[in-house]
Amino acid sequence: MNLRAQFEHDRFAAHAGIELVEGADGRAIVRMAIREEHLNSVDTVHGGAIFTLADFAFAVASNSHGRVAMGISTTIQYVRAVPGTGAVLRAIAEETSISHRIATYTVRVVDDADNLVALFIGTVYRKGDALPHG
Repeated sequence: MNLRAQFEHDRFAAHAGIELVEGADGRAIVRMAIREEHLNSVDTVHGGAIFTLADFAFAVASNSHGRVAMGISTTIQYVRAVPGTGAVLRAIAEETSISHRIATYTVRVVDDADNLVALFIGTVYRKGDALPHG
């Protein structure tokens, strides 16, 4: 399974500046260098940017088995604000349970100092279809 080839086709992640660092069965690490357009009106990283980073890690990890996996439920808790630009955030996704049709993942978003920024939990429905670009 070539996860890098599959996720080169994720145009929204590319637009947001998210890079795939590592992907393996049930696991992924992605990163995003914070730019001006990632900031909200009080000059901290927008919650939507943090969610997008976590969601991409979730997508890579959940599709890493070669079958199309579609998110059916997600939650996120923001625990630390990230001020200004220049930081690099990472999202680390790990599979917490998997069955034939349903799988659950925990994603930790951390800053440069490995401080927890957000905790994301997502569940996918695992279709029988093979990934189209993997």
